[in-house]
Amino acid sequence: MGTSRTKKQRSHADDRPGIWVGYGKLVKLFRNRAGLTQEAFAEVVGYSYEQVASIEQGRRPAKAMFTERAELALNAQGALAVLQDDVDLAKLPLFFQDFALIEAEAISRMCYEPLLIPGLLQTEGYARALFSAHCPPLSEEMIEQHTEARLSRQKLLTRTPMVETCFIIGETALMSMAGTPQVVRGQLQHLLKQGEMRNVEIQVMPADRGFHPGLNGPMVLMETLEHRHVGYIESQGVGLVITDAAQVSGFSLRYGKLRTQALNAEESAQLIESLAGEA
Repeated sequence: MGTSRTKKQRSHADDRPGIWVGYGKLVKLFRNRAGLTQEAFAEVVGYSYEQVASIEQGRRPAKAMFTERAELALNAQGALAVLQDDVDLAKLPLFFQDFALIEAEAISRMCYEPLLIPGLLQTEGYARALFSAHCPPLSEEMIEQHTEARLSRQKLLTRTPMVETCFIIGETALMSMAGTPQVVRGQLQHLLKQGEMRNVEIQVMPADRGFHPGLNGPMVLMETLEHRHVGYIESQGVGLVITDAAQVSGFSLRYGKLRTQALNAEESAQLIESLAGEA
């Protein structure tokens, strides 16, 4: 019985991302050097004792606010802050992490999403509603982690140097009741605000367009710092980064046609504003 329980504990521990474990060990090292107990440290950074213990054990990822406060309290001199991006990355599903690394350094990013609001444009309420509807169901902790990770990725839109982005969204996605009417209305209003950014263009593909190259599903096209072009497709929790030049070229051709068939940015904003008023 004891051996079986130990194996389960080890299995659970092995599920912890290595970066969370390493970050936690550093926090514990600096805390001990500062002569603070977990309880005293928790009080200083404004977190509960249980939260601090979970972070030190690598069972819970540290949020940016925790890292900022820990840096000051423990005089970590940037040792914790430099790990924050990697801690956030490990919140993402494994299949998505390779894409996220490329995305974080892209100089341009274009996507087509027929059924959902693109992750980079989602509000917290909308993202949380999507993760809450996941099948099989996610734990509350996993919903929280995935939501935080998705919102963290949105720094891409405001970083320097600017990333040129284009989002083509299916009209069906705008009309989908993901969450309460208040969540939907807030999401549509958020799209209007994001569309005002200089590096963000939002186009809507009307539901009555009939056949168009996007009917095969969503896609993302990115250009890297080295000016390589990369594609990405995802369905049913499985993602694939595509680097083959011929395949990526085909994506680019289809995306170009989608842009000509979708409403332009001004027409799209008018449609989104109209739907927001009806939500």
